[in-house]
Amino acid sequence: MHVDIGMLVLIFVINFAYITLNTVRFLLVMRGYRYFAAFASVIEITIYVLGLSLVLDRLHNPINLVVYALGYGVGVYVGMVIEDHLALGYTMISVILPDPKSSLPGVLRENGFGVTQHAAYGLEGERLELEILAPRKNERRLYGLIKDAAPNAFVIAYEPRYISGGFWLKRVKRRNARRKKQ
Repeated sequence: MHVDIGMLVLIFVINFAYITLNTVRFLLVMRGYRYFAAFASVIEITIYVLGLSLVLDRLHNPINLVVYALGYGVGVYVGMVIEDHLALGYTMISVILPDPKSSLPGVLRENGFGVTQHAAYGLEGERLELEILAPRKNERRLYGLIKDAAPNAFVIAYEPRYISGGFWLKRVKRRNARRKKQ
């Protein structure tokens, strides 16, 4: 059986590019970047048809299929790494603190995070609940601040689908006004 190394590399690269783009496009759709996602899908499907045709025309050599699958797996991983570095969108963090007089809300505000706090009651009594909306690019820093100031905090994170008003709306309007002046 003849093995064409150049063809194997081409099959891998094409499927790697397709799946990387597919993963990023899917995450763009999930975060509401519709136009970018639509544009990426045009490129993505073109690459997909090209790569699939290369493999289907050469099914007599099972190594082609193995390399195609390998490109798929590596593409998924790299797509997730790219999206993680882009850190698109926002994250909503709920923090429940056993100490209702915790200094954590002040620490977070000093570091530029908007914090809404509530009195809460759990099985063992009074608690302090915090809600923090943060850009995903600041998520790791936020977790570090929480861990340093309140290592026994209960933390839940999720991605909001819709944001309107409040702290973020004011901040975005101020930023846009500064940009227009410059």
